[in-house]
Amino acid sequence: MLSAYLEVIRMRFLMMLAYRVNYYSGILIYALNIGSYYFVYKAIYGGQEMIGGLTLGQMTTYVAISWMGRAFYFNNLDREIANEIRDGSVAIQFIRPYNYVFVKMMQGLGEGVFRLLLFTTPGMIFIWLLLPIEFPSDPNLWLIYFVMLFFSFLINTQLNIITGLFAFFLENNEGLMRMKRVAVDLFSGLIIPISFFPGWSKSVLEWLPFQAITYLPSAVFTGKISGSAIFQNLGVQVLWFVLLLIPMAVLWIKSKTRLFVQGG
Repeated sequence: MLSAYLEVIRMRFLMMLAYRVNYYSGILIYALNIGSYYFVYKAIYGGQEMIGGLTLGQMTTYVAISWMGRAFYFNNLDREIANEIRDGSVAIQFIRPYNYVFVKMMQGLGEGVFRLLLFTTPGMIFIWLLLPIEFPSDPNLWLIYFVMLFFSFLINTQLNIITGLFAFFLENNEGLMRMKRVAVDLFSGLIIPISFFPGWSKSVLEWLPFQAITYLPSAVFTGKISGSAIFQNLGVQVLWFVLLLIPMAVLWIKSKTRLFVQGG
Protein backbone atom coordinates (compact mmCIF):
# COMPACT_ATOMS: atom_id res chain seq x y z
CA MET A 1 0.00 0.00 0.00
CA LEU A 2 2.88 2.35 0.82
CA SER A 3 4.33 1.80 -2.67
CA ALA A 4 0.96 2.79 -4.16
CA TYR A 5 0.99 6.10 -2.30
CA LEU A 6 4.61 6.72 -3.31
CA GLU A 7 3.54 6.15 -6.90
CA VAL A 8 0.83 8.80 -6.44
CA ILE A 9 3.51 11.27 -5.33
CA ARG A 10 5.70 10.35 -8.32
CA MET A 11 2.86 10.68 -10.83
CA ARG A 12 1.86 14.12 -9.55
CA PHE A 13 5.51 15.22 -9.67
CA LEU A 14 5.78 14.10 -13.30
CA MET A 15 2.51 15.79 -14.17
CA MET A 16 3.77 19.09 -12.72
CA LEU A 17 7.04 18.60 -14.60
CA ALA A 18 5.11 18.73 -17.89
CA TYR A 19 4.09 22.31 -17.06
CA ARG A 20 7.36 23.48 -15.55
CA VAL A 21 7.57 26.57 -17.82
CA ASN A 22 4.66 28.02 -15.85
CA TYR A 23 6.70 27.75 -12.67
CA TYR A 24 9.76 29.36 -14.19
CA SER A 25 7.63 32.38 -15.01
CA GLY A 26 6.16 32.10 -11.52
CA ILE A 27 9.62 32.69 -10.05
CA LEU A 28 9.68 36.09 -11.75
CA ILE A 29 6.18 36.91 -10.49
CA TYR A 30 7.08 35.96 -6.91
CA ALA A 31 10.31 37.98 -7.20
CA LEU A 32 8.27 41.04 -8.20
CA ASN A 33 5.93 40.49 -5.25
CA ILE A 34 8.82 40.16 -2.81
CA GLY A 35 10.59 43.18 -4.29
CA SER A 36 7.43 45.28 -3.98
CA TYR A 37 6.99 44.32 -0.32
CA TYR A 38 10.67 45.06 0.33
CA PHE A 39 10.41 48.65 -0.89
CA VAL A 40 7.08 49.15 0.91
CA TYR A 41 8.53 48.00 4.22
CA LYS A 42 11.72 49.97 3.62
CA ALA A 43 9.58 53.11 3.34
CA ILE A 44 7.57 52.13 6.44
CA TYR A 45 10.69 51.59 8.52
CA GLY A 46 12.26 54.88 7.45
CA GLY A 47 14.88 55.57 10.10
CA GLN A 48 13.42 53.15 12.65
CA GLU A 49 15.65 50.27 13.62
CA MET A 50 12.90 47.83 14.63
CA ILE A 51 9.15 47.45 14.18
CA GLY A 52 7.07 44.59 15.55
CA GLY A 53 10.20 42.91 16.90
CA LEU A 54 11.82 42.73 13.45
CA THR A 55 14.67 44.75 11.98
CA LEU A 56 14.50 45.76 8.32
CA GLY A 57 16.97 42.98 7.50
CA GLN A 58 14.84 40.43 9.33
CA MET A 59 11.71 41.77 7.65
CA THR A 60 13.31 41.43 4.22
CA THR A 61 14.22 37.83 5.02
CA TYR A 62 10.75 37.21 6.49
CA VAL A 63 9.01 38.44 3.33
CA ALA A 64 11.26 36.40 1.04
CA ILE A 65 11.10 33.16 3.03
CA SER A 66 7.34 33.50 3.56
CA TRP A 67 6.54 33.85 -0.13
CA MET A 68 8.97 31.15 -1.18
CA GLY A 69 7.59 28.89 1.55
CA ARG A 70 4.12 29.52 0.11
CA ALA A 71 5.39 28.21 -3.22
CA PHE A 72 5.98 24.86 -1.48
CA TYR A 73 2.82 24.48 0.59
CA PHE A 74 0.36 26.02 -1.89
CA ASN A 75 -1.95 23.71 -3.84
CA ASN A 76 -5.42 23.69 -5.40
CA LEU A 77 -6.69 20.47 -3.81
CA ASP A 78 -9.84 22.23 -2.60
CA ARG A 79 -10.80 23.10 -6.18
CA GLU A 80 -9.82 19.63 -7.47
CA ILE A 81 -12.01 17.93 -4.86
CA ALA A 82 -14.92 20.29 -5.50
CA ASN A 83 -14.73 19.64 -9.27
CA GLU A 84 -14.63 15.86 -8.75
CA ILE A 85 -17.67 16.09 -6.49
CA ARG A 86 -19.61 18.22 -8.95
CA ASP A 87 -18.94 16.00 -11.98
CA GLY A 88 -19.46 12.80 -9.99
CA SER A 89 -16.02 11.33 -10.67
CA VAL A 90 -15.45 11.13 -6.90
CA ALA A 91 -17.94 8.23 -6.82
CA ILE A 92 -15.39 5.81 -8.26
CA GLN A 93 -13.08 6.64 -5.33
CA PHE A 94 -15.49 4.92 -2.93
CA ILE A 95 -14.81 1.49 -4.42
CA ARG A 96 -11.06 1.79 -4.83
CA PRO A 97 -8.78 0.11 -2.26
CA TYR A 98 -7.30 3.29 -0.85
CA ASN A 99 -8.30 6.31 1.20
CA TYR A 100 -9.39 9.18 -1.08
CA VAL A 101 -8.40 11.91 1.38
CA PHE A 102 -4.94 10.42 1.95
CA VAL A 103 -4.40 10.09 -1.80
CA LYS A 104 -5.21 13.79 -2.17
CA MET A 105 -2.62 14.63 0.47
CA MET A 106 -0.04 12.53 -1.39
CA GLN A 107 -0.89 14.31 -4.64
CA GLY A 108 -0.38 17.62 -2.84
CA LEU A 109 2.96 16.35 -1.51
CA GLY A 110 4.07 15.40 -5.02
CA GLU A 111 3.23 18.89 -6.19
CA GLY A 112 4.98 20.36 -3.15
CA VAL A 113 8.19 18.41 -3.81
CA PHE A 114 8.15 19.66 -7.39
CA ARG A 115 7.66 23.24 -6.25
CA LEU A 116 10.41 22.91 -3.63
CA LEU A 117 12.97 21.67 -6.15
CA LEU A 118 12.06 23.72 -9.23
CA PHE A 119 10.40 26.81 -7.77
CA THR A 120 11.29 27.55 -4.14
CA THR A 121 15.01 26.67 -4.27
CA PRO A 122 15.93 28.49 -7.53
CA GLY A 123 13.56 31.30 -6.61
CA MET A 124 15.24 31.82 -3.26
CA ILE A 125 18.68 31.91 -4.88
CA PHE A 126 17.40 34.46 -7.40
CA ILE A 127 15.94 36.68 -4.65
CA TRP A 128 19.12 36.35 -2.56
CA LEU A 129 21.10 37.85 -5.46
CA LEU A 130 18.77 40.86 -5.57
CA LEU A 131 17.89 41.64 -1.95
CA PRO A 132 19.82 41.78 1.38
CA ILE A 133 18.53 38.51 2.81
CA GLU A 134 20.04 37.24 6.07
CA PHE A 135 20.31 33.45 6.07
CA PRO A 136 20.86 31.71 9.44
CA SER A 137 24.31 30.18 9.91
CA ASP A 138 23.17 27.40 12.28
CA PRO A 139 22.46 24.19 10.28
CA ASN A 140 20.14 23.00 13.07
CA LEU A 141 17.94 26.04 12.48
CA TRP A 142 17.67 25.12 8.81
CA LEU A 143 16.62 21.58 9.80
CA ILE A 144 13.98 22.86 12.22
CA TYR A 145 12.70 25.30 9.60
CA PHE A 146 12.21 22.54 7.01
CA VAL A 147 10.38 20.39 9.57
CA MET A 148 8.10 23.35 10.35
CA LEU A 149 7.65 24.04 6.64
CA PHE A 150 6.49 20.45 6.17
CA PHE A 151 3.88 20.97 8.87
CA SER A 152 2.89 24.17 7.07
CA PHE A 153 2.16 22.02 4.03
CA LEU A 154 0.19 19.50 6.09
CA ILE A 155 -1.98 22.12 7.81
CA ASN A 156 -2.63 24.10 4.63
CA THR A 157 -3.50 20.89 2.79
CA GLN A 158 -5.87 19.85 5.57
CA LEU A 159 -7.67 23.20 5.30
CA ASN A 160 -7.88 22.76 1.53
CA ILE A 161 -9.31 19.25 1.82
CA ILE A 162 -11.85 20.35 4.44
CA THR A 163 -12.91 23.25 2.21
CA GLY A 164 -13.15 20.98 -0.83
CA LEU A 165 -15.25 18.38 1.00
CA PHE A 166 -17.82 21.06 1.84
CA ALA A 167 -18.88 20.79 -1.82
CA PHE A 168 -20.80 17.68 -0.73
CA PHE A 169 -23.02 19.88 1.43
CA LEU A 170 -23.00 23.28 -0.30
CA GLU A 171 -23.17 22.04 -3.93
CA ASN A 172 -21.20 25.17 -4.93
CA ASN A 173 -18.47 26.13 -2.49
CA GLU A 174 -16.68 28.65 -4.72
CA GLY A 175 -17.29 31.47 -2.26
CA LEU A 176 -15.98 29.39 0.63
CA MET A 177 -12.81 28.52 -1.30
CA ARG A 178 -12.14 32.19 -2.09
CA MET A 179 -12.77 33.20 1.52
CA LYS A 180 -10.42 30.46 2.73
CA ARG A 181 -7.65 31.58 0.38
CA VAL A 182 -7.90 35.22 1.49
CA ALA A 183 -8.00 34.15 5.16
CA VAL A 184 -4.89 31.96 4.78
CA ASP A 185 -2.87 34.67 3.01
CA LEU A 186 -3.90 37.42 5.43
CA PHE A 187 -4.17 35.68 8.80
CA SER A 188 -1.18 33.35 8.33
CA GLY A 189 1.20 36.30 8.33
CA LEU A 190 2.08 36.10 4.64
CA ILE A 191 0.96 39.65 3.82
CA ILE A 192 1.48 41.17 7.28
CA PRO A 193 3.46 39.47 10.08
CA ILE A 194 1.29 38.48 13.04
CA SER A 195 3.46 40.65 15.32
CA PHE A 196 2.31 43.73 13.36
CA PHE A 197 -1.37 43.19 14.24
CA PRO A 198 -2.93 45.14 17.16
CA GLY A 199 -2.84 43.39 20.53
CA TRP A 200 -6.43 42.12 20.57
CA SER A 201 -6.37 40.81 17.00
CA LYS A 202 -2.97 39.21 17.54
CA SER A 203 -4.40 37.33 20.51
CA VAL A 204 -7.32 36.10 18.38
CA LEU A 205 -5.03 34.95 15.56
CA GLU A 206 -2.91 32.97 18.00
CA TRP A 207 -5.95 30.76 18.65
CA LEU A 208 -6.41 30.02 14.93
CA PRO A 209 -4.46 27.53 12.78
CA PHE A 210 -3.41 30.10 10.16
CA GLN A 211 -0.29 31.35 11.98
CA ALA A 212 1.07 27.79 11.90
CA ILE A 213 1.22 27.96 8.10
CA THR A 214 3.46 30.97 7.49
CA TYR A 215 4.26 33.08 10.53
CA LEU A 216 5.72 30.48 12.89
CA PRO A 217 8.26 28.88 10.50
CA SER A 218 9.24 32.25 9.01
CA ALA A 219 9.64 33.84 12.45
CA VAL A 220 11.92 30.96 13.48
CA PHE A 221 13.97 31.30 10.29
CA THR A 222 14.52 35.05 10.83
CA GLY A 223 15.36 34.71 14.52
CA LYS A 224 12.19 36.43 15.74
CA ILE A 225 11.44 33.22 17.63
CA SER A 226 14.44 31.55 19.26
CA GLY A 227 15.52 29.23 22.06
CA SER A 228 12.97 26.96 23.71
CA ALA A 229 10.16 28.95 22.06
CA ILE A 230 11.07 27.26 18.76
CA PHE A 231 9.99 23.85 20.04
CA GLN A 232 6.91 25.33 21.69
CA ASN A 233 5.81 26.74 18.34
CA LEU A 234 6.65 23.48 16.58
CA GLY A 235 4.35 21.90 19.16
CA VAL A 236 1.62 24.36 18.13
CA GLN A 237 1.94 23.13 14.55
CA VAL A 238 1.78 19.48 15.60
CA LEU A 239 -1.28 20.23 17.75
CA TRP A 240 -3.14 21.90 14.88
CA PHE A 241 -2.24 19.04 12.55
CA VAL A 242 -3.79 16.55 14.99
CA LEU A 243 -6.86 18.73 15.66
CA LEU A 244 -7.61 19.25 11.97
CA LEU A 245 -7.63 15.50 11.41
CA ILE A 246 -10.91 15.37 13.32
CA PRO A 247 -13.10 17.63 11.11
CA MET A 248 -11.43 16.19 8.01
CA ALA A 249 -12.32 12.61 9.03
CA VAL A 250 -15.85 13.57 10.11
CA LEU A 251 -16.54 15.42 6.86
CA TRP A 252 -15.30 12.50 4.78
CA ILE A 253 -17.47 10.00 6.68
CA LYS A 254 -20.54 12.26 6.41
CA SER A 255 -19.77 12.97 2.75
CA LYS A 256 -20.27 9.33 1.77
CA THR A 257 -23.99 9.71 2.48
CA ARG A 258 -24.32 12.99 0.55
CA LEU A 259 -23.08 12.09 -2.94
CA PHE A 260 -25.22 13.13 -5.89
CA VAL A 261 -24.15 14.15 -9.38
CA GLN A 262 -24.92 17.55 -10.84
CA GLY A 263 -25.52 17.55 -14.58
CA GLY A 264 -25.55 14.55 -16.90
